[in-house]
Amino acid sequence: MSRLTKAAALVLATCVMASPALADGDVKKGAKVFKKCKACHVVDEKKNKVGPHLVGLFGRKAGTVEGYKYSKAMIEHGVEWNEETLAEYLAAPKKVVKKTKMAFGGVKKEKQLVNLIAYLKEATAEE
Repeated sequence: MSRLTKAAALVLATCVMASPALADGDVKKGAKVFKKCKACHVVDEKKNKVGPHLVGLFGRKAGTVEGYKYSKAMIEHGVEWNEETLAEYLAAPKKVVKKTKMAFGGVKKEKQLVNLIAYLKEATAEE
């Protein structure tokens, strides 16, 4: 098992075994991690960039933002985004969705991933 696969498995196990772990992430630190994502995604308006906007991310089915041209692989992936599915995907996007258009290599450090998800959960919530 590769180091990356082990990290993704650990994050996923953390989510499944202790789902409050993600809720315990640091939103402020997660905002710093999100800086890696800002070139392609926005969290505060329904405006697509290189990647789809993330407003209303939690509970949304993958590949469904209007006006964004997803890869066939992402549309077929079709999971509902939640803490667990995002943790798995953001740890290793190309391992989870082999032909995703997302070029990002993944968040390798578990704590950064937990913080990022805490930030996304707060920042992408629709009011």
